[in-house]
Amino acid sequence: MFKKILIANRGEIALRVIRACKELGIKTVAVYSVADKESLHVRFADEAVCIGPAPSNQSYLSIPNIIAAAEITNADAIHPGYGFLSENAKFSQVCEDYGIKFIGASAAMINSMGDKASAKDTMKKAGVPCIPGSDGLLGSIEEGIKLANKVKYPVILKATAGGGGRGMRIIRSDREFEKAWVDAKQEAGASFGNDGLYLEKFIEEPRHIEVQLLGDKFGTVVHLSERDCSIQRRHQKLIEETPSPIITERLRTKMGEAAVKGAKSIKYEGAGTIEFLVDKHGDFYFMEMNTRIQVEHTITEEVTGVDLVKMQIRVAAGEKLEKKNYLPLRHSIECRINAEDAANGFRPSPGKITNFHMPSGFGVRVDSHCYTGYTIPPNYDSMIAKLIVNAATRDEACDRMKRALQEFVIEGVKTTIPFHITMMDDPQFRSGKFTTAFLETFDFSKIK
Repeated sequence: MFKKILIANRGEIALRVIRACKELGIKTVAVYSVADKESLHVRFADEAVCIGPAPSNQSYLSIPNIIAAAEITNADAIHPGYGFLSENAKFSQVCEDYGIKFIGASAAMINSMGDKASAKDTMKKAGVPCIPGSDGLLGSIEEGIKLANKVKYPVILKATAGGGGRGMRIIRSDREFEKAWVDAKQEAGASFGNDGLYLEKFIEEPRHIEVQLLGDKFGTVVHLSERDCSIQRRHQKLIEETPSPIITERLRTKMGEAAVKGAKSIKYEGAGTIEFLVDKHGDFYFMEMNTRIQVEHTITEEVTGVDLVKMQIRVAAGEKLEKKNYLPLRHSIECRINAEDAANGFRPSPGKITNFHMPSGFGVRVDSHCYTGYTIPPNYDSMIAKLIVNAATRDEACDRMKRALQEFVIEGVKTTIPFHITMMDDPQFRSGKFTTAFLETFDFSKIK
């Protein structure tokens, strides 16, 4: 087992890893930017090292600064959390070159899954259902139009290095293609330094379902069932739950087997997630693989009783997995509490928190790095906390979530709490019959 782990991240995920390490008897090192000097992960770690100014490209994305911090503190492993460098193949390789264990996927695994076009090709070869579309990157507008007519409109252009909805354009006819192509290329190039695009059939009325996986170095891969992430705005998830209201036992088995097959095809090690789109007929298609822990890993922990972060660390240290899949024993929902004004287009609301009171009680969990007096910097993701509940049934989980949201007090900044309270009362959400397009027609004037 590792003696000391450096957490190359910030906020609640850095705290989450620190807590897992403490329970395993492992010393921790926090890294922080100047803007995060007062963050809780800095206070709770055994050691802390400032790695640069507020801009992430000079701190949390600076590989030399992070490696230097690991060397001066004698850390023998690095946990990257999610976001930042968690899926950066170069960072994974540099850690290996310096003899520091990267608690995540190898450079080869990240390369095979990080580029969406090659990931799709890998999954096809493994026999995982994929959305019809281009076999690789598109070379021209003409090639794209020809393929769009073959798979039939609507289609979607996607940035091969994309994420968070950037570099994506839905196209419904030939006449829309050229503008969408130019716009997507420009956005992809500016966001990722890679303007490569590929094309897929656009699945209408889909659900966004992901399968949690764990793999060890001995070839065992298991799944921990699915999560439904269909409530999202501009491809950014807002509410996640497990089990999904639409997944039958038969479909869960089929999706789990496909996800395990896909992960085994690249000899996957560690925690990872394969994401699918499920259409209204119950057919599912591979979308992408995330070679890291997910924000929403919490709800899987709540329904399976498995500490995923501890399992990540144990697998990275060479422990064997038990050869069994995990099924959901209860229902869990997570609401992302962001410093955003949902009633005004989710406008960001950084600033000082003047009052902060977290809910509690049976079946309620809060993962947060915030407190009264904490200033939310404008430089990073706007998430303040993750509010998680679990209950025996979905209806009970919704009721518990509403109660917990009403107890959550955050003053000084606007938050998404009023939006989530409205959602817990929404008849369509409560019915479980919604798609990823749900918020496109949602009446935001209902938010109080």
